[in-house]
Amino acid sequence: MREFEAIDTVVIGGGQAGLSMGYHLARRGVPFVILEANERIGDSWRQRWDSLRLFTPARFDGLDGMPFPAAPHTFPTKDQMADYLEAYAARFALPVRTGTRVDRVSRSDGGLLVTAGNRRIRARNVVVAMADFQRPRVPEFAPQLDPGIAQLHSTAYRSPAQLRPGGVLIVGLGNSGAEIARELVRAGHETYLSGKEAGEVPFRMEGLAARLILARILFRVVFFRLLRLDTPFGRKAHAKVHGRAAPLIRVRTRDLAQDGVIRVPRTAGVRDGRPLLEDGRTLGVANVVWATGYLPGFSWIDLPVFNERGEPVQTRGVTEAEPGLSFLGLHFLYAMSSSMIHGVGRDAAYLADRIAARRLTVRETPTQPAAVAVA
Repeated sequence: MREFEAIDTVVIGGGQAGLSMGYHLARRGVPFVILEANERIGDSWRQRWDSLRLFTPARFDGLDGMPFPAAPHTFPTKDQMADYLEAYAARFALPVRTGTRVDRVSRSDGGLLVTAGNRRIRARNVVVAMADFQRPRVPEFAPQLDPGIAQLHSTAYRSPAQLRPGGVLIVGLGNSGAEIARELVRAGHETYLSGKEAGEVPFRMEGLAARLILARILFRVVFFRLLRLDTPFGRKAHAKVHGRAAPLIRVRTRDLAQDGVIRVPRTAGVRDGRPLLEDGRTLGVANVVWATGYLPGFSWIDLPVFNERGEPVQTRGVTEAEPGLSFLGLHFLYAMSSSMIHGVGRDAAYLADRIAARRLTVRETPTQPAAVAVA
């Protein structure tokens, strides 16, 4: 038997975007619930590779209303970030239902229907508070590699112990690929890194100049204020980075060379079971790590709001085709900082204002729990 509820707003995803959304909905008195697939808040961070540290300093790693509890110039570990999110939800008593994976979102009786196992929730508003990082992207030619070559996507990578003895090819020159490459070459693997450069921050993130002023300019001015979709600079940057890896933030390309990582051209296919590079060479490696990004993975949303690439058609997170459906946490949703911890709050506040305004224009309100108060 299915359980039915009626709640004004359902937030799907209990990560940084979902919790930020909850904080701002609570401040506006909007009744809501947050549905999180993992069994524990912060598990999406805990499940990443063991040595991961955030690419941004702690001073930029706090959500609205609660600074990150660490020295401002340090780089928190993944587990510290996970614990922070758990503490954030507890501090503001956000109604998060863990272990609740949403199977479908569809239209129903003039509103939206959220299905999660045996639960069905009718809602006026649904906020999909999930990043673009839903389904690992792996090239179509990956199955053609020799079965003796171990393959894994960066989402499944935890430590060098997972790899077979021998060389490793990392495909994808983004922040994750660069960090994993440094770890593997230091662990004794001959390490090749394949991919097109997306640029890098032109200063040392851990240096004195960054601590004093440059990091603030980068994150608070450039990423947050300058590179927005309503500025010429932002639109140009969005067109350039769409579908590409973000610029390297902490690792520099010369760091890779100094560590002994071997840069090679783009991986174009497979020949005789080996990875084939764009220059015609093949690599006799024992391992391949695909740091090749993700696909949107929103097939469970049964609404006509996507383009031919499976990306939601939206403006600042709002879908015109379904006024009650919004997205939060997507890459460059409104600004370069939209998918970053320090930038998601502005987008959440914008959506919360819109949802609160919609409530005032509708006479009838579904039966719903009391609004959550924020101290």
